Amino acid sequence: MASFTAARSSRSFRRALYLGVAVVTAGPFAASAQTVPQASPATTVPNPASSAATPPAAGPAPATAAAPAGPPGSWASTITWGLQADGGIQGNGDRPADGLNYGRLFDDKANTVLLNQIQATVTRPINSGATGYDFGFTLQGTFGTDVRYLHYDGEFNYLTTNSRYQFTVLQANALMHAPWLTAGGIDFKLGQFVTPIGYETIDPSTNPFYSHSYIFNFGPFQHTGLLAEWHVNPTLDIYGQVDTGESTTFGGGDNNAEPAGLFGVGLNNLLGGKLTLLELTHLGPENSTLVLPSANSAMRYESDFIATYKATSKLTFVTELNYQHDDGYGADSYGAAQYISYALTPTWTANGRAEVYRDNAGFFVFAYPGDLDAIRALKGISNTSFTAGRATYSEFTAGLTYKPSIPHVALLAFRPEIRWDKTFSGTRAYDAGTQTGNFTFGGDVILGF
Repeated sequence: MASFTAARSSRSFRRALYLGVAVVTAGPFAASAQTVPQASPATTVPNPASSAATPPAAGPAPATAAAPAGPPGSWASTITWGLQADGGIQGNGDRPADGLNYGRLFDDKANTVLLNQIQATVTRPINSGATGYDFGFTLQGTFGTDVRYLHYDGEFNYLTTNSRYQFTVLQANALMHAPWLTAGGIDFKLGQFVTPIGYETIDPSTNPFYSHSYIFNFGPFQHTGLLAEWHVNPTLDIYGQVDTGESTTFGGGDNNAEPAGLFGVGLNNLLGGKLTLLELTHLGPENSTLVLPSANSAMRYESDFIATYKATSKLTFVTELNYQHDDGYGADSYGAAQYISYALTPTWTANGRAEVYRDNAGFFVFAYPGDLDAIRALKGISNTSFTAGRATYSEFTAGLTYKPSIPHVALLAFRPEIRWDKTFSGTRAYDAGTQTGNFTFGGDVILGF
């Protein structure tokens, strides 16, 4: 989640970029609807709730169980439902006076047990390899402390005031696979959905750690709009999206009443299937006009690159590079994170993460001590959020994931971890602004049915 202030650039340049995104997204609608033979085997999308890049060592997709089936092979028989809970704690030996693990969001409360998420999902995934049309949907509600950072502007914002336990509808979208242009066709997602940007995800079951990277915490979380993924061939995917911005909706739910968009490219099956690459860029005004009167003509850009290399059946490397720029305040952030995962046994996986993140203006990295600070900052109204100022942050995290097989339980995962945060710039960001470094230890438990 960014700091919710906006930037300025030329309106003509912005319109040109939007036009490019719109062409990628809407162009296929003008194509013939004739069915095209599919060259590769059909595969069903396993986890519509996660982002485009799913961590390989994080475990299975979110647990789902079949709903009451209709006739064999019917559309209704492929509807699934799932219930997943996640809770954990991050110990902080410094016992910060403000009670915060600075630089964190979902695990920001030091030495406090949190029920992060109870997530209920009903979904009918589409078959991305279908030779004809296929239709689906996702409806996902989430309750817990993570929801402090997951509200859409104007939706369920004040349903639970003065409580860190909150509710939101995280996803509500319609899905369609269309056999257009190429054998692989195009997949569409219309409605509200989690961002395709970034390696780490909101869903805890698809992450290697309980804590999150700076890149994840201070980037986009979700969008309202239309996302298209064109499978040009088995190697190339092209992405296009038109949306209302980051964590916004329409009308009064948009803090600047201007559109935004996304475009990008994915490369699959490289080096004999061992390497995949994904580059996505989101751009558009993001600040509230209550904070910056010219916000609706300002621009923010975020580009994210992910390289996933599966060296062996057990060893996986992931590299993520991230850049953000805000024109209005001349603010930039640069981030690089390296992940390594090794499957020790069928139930134990060792994970490591090293990250450097530069916030050159103290613009992106913020703390939100109040339960409603994040949504109030998004709206552009008074809140108690604060920043440590410009800094170069680093973090080094090591952990284990243990996933035993339990009868009648779809997913049980334990993720202990240790983490060291340090500012290379000498900024005293941690322990209520008194330390340049911070050691935390903790973990979480995920249970899915």
